[in-house]
Amino acid sequence: MPRKKFIEKEKKILEEERVQVLEELEHLREFMQTEVDVEPDEGDAEIFEREKNAALISVMENKLKDIEAALRSIEKGSYGICERCGQPIELERLEVKPDATLCVKCQEEVERLARRGRGSRPFNW
Repeated sequence: MPRKKFIEKEKKILEEERVQVLEELEHLREFMQTEVDVEPDEGDAEIFEREKNAALISVMENKLKDIEAALRSIEKGSYGICERCGQPIELERLEVKPDATLCVKCQEEVERLARRGRGSRPFNW
């Protein structure tokens, strides 16, 4: 499939995913606005559920940011170009992770550097 046609297909997928994420966020936020009614017998089940939903909202907001960044890069004509090396990102990678900003090689290098950075900190006993 030619790259231009692939990007058009990905744009439609990202737009659909954006709508789904916005709907889910709206639903979760509505739930968070309801009052908490904790019964002594129930323990903190409702509070636990709210904490879980708050964490999910955070994850969904980050996903929305990634989707919107990918859509902006499509509009600018830079979609599918590695932000680190400037080479085209593999279509297979974009198919799996449409919001990818790094090619596989650069992603692996960034992760390797991050792991190396974590392991080199001295311990202060």
